[in-house]
Amino acid sequence: MENKLQILLAEEDAEAERVAELTRYLREELLELDVDDVTALPGAEVPPGARAVGGTEIGALLVTLGSSTNALNQVITVIRSWLGRHHDAHPSLHLQMDGDVLEIRKATDEQVTEAFEMFLQRHSPAGSEP
Repeated sequence: MENKLQILLAEEDAEAERVAELTRYLREELLELDVDDVTALPGAEVPPGARAVGGTEIGALLVTLGSSTNALNQVITVIRSWLGRHHDAHPSLHLQMDGDVLEIRKATDEQVTEAFEMFLQRHSPAGSEP
């Protein structure tokens, strides 16, 4: 069974083009990792504040992690780095995996670190390092 991580990113008061550009940059970084694929998430039910255009949801990615036990950790590391580089723009993230949701909005660096560590612990195989 493949593990899949949904990522929805947004930026306060940003135009759709800006969010699409940020999403493209994040996707390019994620594709450099040991993951099977990173695709735009097809538009379905659009959450409040999100926008959908042309059948895909702006700011939404689906990461297919594959069988690597370290892939999720790598993905989270890239997302944390991306978030740190865009901290002044007040981006928000919504991660979902196996029904587990992590929302990050206007959080301190310490809160972000703790939230990601807990998310990794919940999705790391027993006995492996997150």
